[in-house]
This record gives sequence, C-alpha cells and structure tokens, in this order.
Amino acid sequence: MNSTPLLASGPIGVFDSGLGGLSVLRALKARLPAENFLYFADSGHAPYGERADHFVLARAISVSEALVAQGCKALVVACNTATAAAIRALRQRWPMLPLVGVEPALKPAVGLSQTRHIAVLATRGTLQSEKFQTLVAQLPQDLTIKIQPCDGLADAIENFEATKIRELGAHYLSACGPLGHGPGEVDTVVLGCTHYPLILDVFEQQAPGIRFLDTGEAVARQTERLLNQQQLLWNGPPAQAPNGHTTWLSSGDPGQLSRAVAHWGL
Repeated sequence: MNSTPLLASGPIGVFDSGLGGLSVLRALKARLPAENFLYFADSGHAPYGERADHFVLARAISVSEALVAQGCKALVVACNTATAAAIRALRQRWPMLPLVGVEPALKPAVGLSQTRHIAVLATRGTLQSEKFQTLVAQLPQDLTIKIQPCDGLADAIENFEATKIRELGAHYLSACGPLGHGPGEVDTVVLGCTHYPLILDVFEQQAPGIRFLDTGEAVARQTERLLNQQQLLWNGPPAQAPNGHTTWLSSGDPGQLSRAVAHWGL
C-alpha cells in the first residue's frame, strides 16, 4: 500500500526504458496541461525490449519506487515491454495508486482496417509476452495480422541515428508484406513500441497513405479518467495550481535526455 496520502497537487510519474515514453508524455501534456510530471528515462538499463522478463520487472519496480517516493499521485508505464512484464506486479504493490500501462492498439486497428490486413511493429519482448498473445487470441478470425519484431530500431531512435532509422524503418515496413488498400494488402500498421511514434514522419514518408496507430491519446484519456475517479485532478485555487512543469530524470546520460526533449519539442 502507499505509505503517504495521494495529493491532487502531486506530479504524475511517467517512465520508459529510455526516450520512447516521450511520445506518451506528449499526449499526456496535451490533455492535462496544468498537471506536473516526473519523467524517468531508464536509459542506463535500456533497451527493455531485448531483455528477460525478470530484468524488466526488477527495473520497473525500482523506477516506480523512486517515483512514488517523490510523491507521484499516479504512474504511467510508458513502455509496452514493461507493461507486459510488470503492470500486474505494480498494481499489487500499490493497489490504491492510479496505474496506467500501454499496449499495442490492436482493437482500434481492427475497427479501422478496410482490407482486414494489419501489421504490428514492436520489440521482441512485447511480441513474445503473454499479454500480447492474449490480445492476438481475441482478434476476429477473418483478420490477417503480420507480426514484425524490429530489432535495433528503438536503440537507433535513442541515439538519434537518422540514417539507421530510415534503413531499419524501410526494412521492417517491407517485411510486413504489400502495403496498400487493395485486396490482401496491409492498410493499417500498429506502432507497438512507444519509441516508434517519435519517428512517425519517417514511416509516413516510406508508406504514404497507410494508417499508423499508437496509444498515446488513449493512455492520456485513461490517466485523466482514473485521476478524476479518485478526485486527484487538480481543482484547487488557481494561484496554487500546478503549472505544467516537467522534471526530467535519467539513469543514463542526462545530456541524451535533454537533447531528446529539445529535439521532439517537449
């Protein structure tokens, strides 16, 4: 259980294995502009997507403990791999704390695809998880889904390797099969890693006309709903309101996080 009361004036904690969670933070800040945030980039232990479940679980607990200790009134696990490996354990550890995870947007993709062919780009950790397999098992039988692990892509994004990002992006999109709007073609691609929306412009240039889905907005709506449910959204005097400030934390190179924040306009 939480050792201290949750306060509406407290920040919302957001963490990822590195920079990918910035795509989720961007959606959260857009929906909850008055709230304060603590963002923790666990870059010193990245990437999660190519690590064993027990390692990711241990890191998720350690980072969450650090954020809770700083008075966070909610936690957003802004990483598909960490959500799959740790969200259940985190909810057991802090049953009263609003906790939001992320998962690939498979259900929205099913509703939007006209060709009934979709693809999922994600890390191996996400794709091999029990949580992801359960999601896939719930999909309609008439749907064709191409599951594509993207080794090295999150790491290239972490290191701002533009050429490698373009090369890997093109390679993995090509591996998804024919893209388009005709029979048998993939018309909807699910971005199953929070790093990937940061390079949406690259994907859209390489596959014009294809719909790409991520979960940032859905996570922001769920966070708002849970905070409102527990009366933790700020509704006090304007003079005392949080000011939309973000505190940046990293277990790796803080300069890398600073460059990312500036690069993606956060």
